[in-house]
Amino acid sequence: MSVRKRTWTTPKGEAKSAWVVDYFDAGGTRRLKTFRLKKEAESFAATASVEVREGVHIADSASVTIEAACKLWLSTARSDGLERATVEDYERHVRLHINPHIGAMKLPALTIARVRAFEDALRDADRSPAMIKKVLVSLGTLVADAQERGLVARNVVRDMKAKRGAGDKRQEKRQKGRLKVGVDIPTRDEVKALLGVLSGRWRPMFLVAIFCGLRASELRGLRWKDVDLEKGQIKVHQRADRYNDIGKPKSLSGERAVPAPPMVINALREWKLACPKRPAARKGENGEIITVLDLVFPNGLGKVEQLNNILRRGLQPSWVAAGIAVDTGEVDKEGKPILDAKYGGMHALRHFYASWCINRKEDGGPGLPPKIVQERMGHSTIALTMDRYSHLFPRDDDADEMAAAERAFLA
Repeated sequence: MSVRKRTWTTPKGEAKSAWVVDYFDAGGTRRLKTFRLKKEAESFAATASVEVREGVHIADSASVTIEAACKLWLSTARSDGLERATVEDYERHVRLHINPHIGAMKLPALTIARVRAFEDALRDADRSPAMIKKVLVSLGTLVADAQERGLVARNVVRDMKAKRGAGDKRQEKRQKGRLKVGVDIPTRDEVKALLGVLSGRWRPMFLVAIFCGLRASELRGLRWKDVDLEKGQIKVHQRADRYNDIGKPKSLSGERAVPAPPMVINALREWKLACPKRPAARKGENGEIITVLDLVFPNGLGKVEQLNNILRRGLQPSWVAAGIAVDTGEVDKEGKPILDAKYGGMHALRHFYASWCINRKEDGGPGLPPKIVQERMGHSTIALTMDRYSHLFPRDDDADEMAAAERAFLA
């Protein structure tokens, strides 16, 4: 592998020069790559020589642009059967953020410095920190797909993220992820006040959320055949996405069986008698069979209930009635009242369930260990559970523990 200077004269008589890296790739093919500056050529030569020796080097001419790699990645996402909402998010990231800024760039030309420049460009375009993070995750995933196809040697996006996740920054992230009672998690008194005002169709749904910890998507996709009223158990096997499409939970750990206390079971028994039912299975216009959804918490037609309806017609007014939120007296564009809700979303009830499982001792029962809490919540890893709730687990008094250790040592 050599680095040499090339000079030439243009047809107009202007002298030009550039630095050329002349080398052979792992397959024995001669490659030439031109740079404006000598230091850029030497830097590339140093990296390429290692990649050629390890058999992972891919020349620019053997790769594709980031835009072309995006098309391959999106095609894989569709063929793998990812949820429609997920694929549409990926397509939006590519169309609005990735292609306009770096789509024309060849994959091997994507360096950590250029990823940082891309991140800065998104920030200058007034993209939110949350959106920038999502776009970088999508970029890292598409580069990983291209890496598997042999189009690029390194995934510089994930290399950059790995460096950022080390040391103090990782600890800071974990601290920020911890949820606080009274801020992110409703207090026991607040939940008791909420239970006192629940009625009608919302009572059984919110009881399941509070005392079984199901996600909103899992509540919307819950079937009666997955509710065992005799054993007092609810099984999670499916969910409804933002488009009301029914599918499996996002991870294997999302499929689980959760015990339901008597209050929940009694409310479900009563609700089953009044629950709207969909017509029996029938043939559609094209001869296809339309099956019964058999949902526990459907809308009035027996179909999947919209999440927005649950929040605006059920949860938020219930918080107001419980005195935890107030009606501002203002209305939105649709003429509906704007509520100042301390806990706006369904996830607050799920967080309460986690804290209730952890601190059962306050109710006279044993608190659950972290692994059981993880399984009940359907978290993919124990790290996720601990990052959010580890500070809620009861601890023995440190002074008493040290005193006991001292006595044992001196005995």
